[in-house]
Amino acid sequence: MASFYTVKELSDAKQVPELYQVTKHLVFSSPATLAYNSPGAEGFGVKRAGLSIPESVMLIVSPGCCGRNTSQISSMPRYKNRFFYLQMDETDLVTGRHLKKIPQAVSEIVEFLEEKPRLVMICATCVDALLGTDWDRVCRKAEEESHVLVRPCYMYALTREGLRPPMVHVRQSLYSLLEERKKDNRAVNLLGFFSPVSREWEMFGYLEKAGVRTIRQISECESFDAFLGMAEANFNIVLNPECRSAADDLADRLKIPYVELQRFYDPDRIQRQYAAFARAVGIEIEDEPDHDRAQRMLSEFASGHQGLSVSIGECVNANPFELALTLASRGLHVAEIFAPVNELSAWYLKRLSGICPSCRVYCSQAPSMLSYEEPEEKIRLTIGKDAGYYHPDAVHVPWNSDVQPFGYAGVAALVREIQRMSGELS
Repeated sequence: MASFYTVKELSDAKQVPELYQVTKHLVFSSPATLAYNSPGAEGFGVKRAGLSIPESVMLIVSPGCCGRNTSQISSMPRYKNRFFYLQMDETDLVTGRHLKKIPQAVSEIVEFLEEKPRLVMICATCVDALLGTDWDRVCRKAEEESHVLVRPCYMYALTREGLRPPMVHVRQSLYSLLEERKKDNRAVNLLGFFSPVSREWEMFGYLEKAGVRTIRQISECESFDAFLGMAEANFNIVLNPECRSAADDLADRLKIPYVELQRFYDPDRIQRQYAAFARAVGIEIEDEPDHDRAQRMLSEFASGHQGLSVSIGECVNANPFELALTLASRGLHVAEIFAPVNELSAWYLKRLSGICPSCRVYCSQAPSMLSYEEPEEKIRLTIGKDAGYYHPDAVHVPWNSDVQPFGYAGVAALVREIQRMSGELS
């Protein structure tokens, strides 16, 4: 039987149980395997993220086993002629001699390509984490010989629980390319995702009404020079905490301040956050119509499905605990949550414990998940790709597309998607 704690038990716990601390036990890579995201053929792992900037290519330096699954990504048209490999053998693993080959390999890639890249990303694996490779030094040498920009990104599974996990570092590495430019008071950047934020997000309209004329995000840059234009921003809006370190670097180096917004599915929480955002940047936001529309859609759906048994996964464009609280507080029965638990979960767990104390919280990476059995109570709706795997007979809403939902528009889009997929729930 798969191990779990109830919401009430987690709320009462004085510290996060070892079950949810993946450094304390072996890892069952359930979410990663389901999304084939080790390190990212679906979704944005290190490899796809490292190629977010136009006119860039990637050199993967690894043993064959670590580079093999990139072939799935390479089959996508947008990545044709963008992945290259420097395979390591056993002698390389012991001596590190492969490092001397990298500058020549980068030069050969640049010479080979008819359209010369502006940036070469070097993707390193856990082997070099263990060797302690100084990738900044290696990249500087490669730049000198190839005469193009070279930056590292780390596919280090060993550092996932550290201070600078791979997806934090790759963001810092990419945005480190920006150099100081004259600021445009009417320009703003959206930082956090490698895919676009949905243009349905009402914030685009709020900013335009406030006089902002240029809103950039890395996924919409059509050229390397367009990406460099992000250095002109008056301020940054951080939409994913994994980009906080990169935003701190930009604030220090380029004097671009930032404001952070969280993704919520409760319209009241969104409204309070927008009010704080408006005060912080000195603009007015008239969001009452958007708030009321999202509130009405959510309430109408919930009122028609009181007691509906729901399972929420972590492979989802949401904070699973915030989404669970949003649905449970409106009368749906959240029976399960598959998600990592940390100190940031405490606020939601405390409130969930008063609504659905018996809700089971599983650690998807715990080995006991191999023994998961469906509960006697029938789960009728799953949200998240991993939750759908565990309940194949339920109505399944993956809600993990590349295009990122946000704000009131995200609430409305989720309700519409659930309704589209769940005709048999009524």
